[in-house]
Amino acid sequence: MGKSKKKLLQIVILLLIVIVGGYAIVTQVSGSGGKPTEGSKAPNFELLGLDGKAHSLEEYKGKAIVLNFWGTWCGPCVKEMPALQAQWEKWKDQGVVVVGINAGEDKMAVENFVKSVNVDFPVLLDPDKNSIASYGISPLPTTFFVSKDGKINKIHLGQLDLATLDKQIEELVKS
Repeated sequence: MGKSKKKLLQIVILLLIVIVGGYAIVTQVSGSGGKPTEGSKAPNFELLGLDGKAHSLEEYKGKAIVLNFWGTWCGPCVKEMPALQAQWEKWKDQGVVVVGINAGEDKMAVENFVKSVNVDFPVLLDPDKNSIASYGISPLPTTFFVSKDGKINKIHLGQLDLATLDKQIEELVKS
């Protein structure tokens, strides 16, 4: 291979690297980074519940879903648990399900916590944090309000109080 062909090949390779790198930067900056956004379809998951059964988002199809990502070590998560439980009790017979997804803790720690705060809504374990990643969760707690058709109606970052939670669920049921 002559010098001019080698130089041309080097230029082509360099151009490809610049194009691919530029594309990666643009999609990272302009897109949502793969995170679901309000109005988009909620990503499915399959996680083991404290009840010992596998659960997926699909099984709640046709219901309004309050999907709460939390941890026992997270102060605001702990503080909002009574509000989530109260709303579960208020709305569960009206086509609304509250689902808690624990961020990577072991089953025994989660079971002990759930018992200590008297929570009986479905709690799922995400030991490998796969659903945490697919939902782009940061910070904890983060709550997704998912409509009956599986689309994200609202995303709330941080602790929810009873009034805000009730208002969001009312809007969710109407949508």
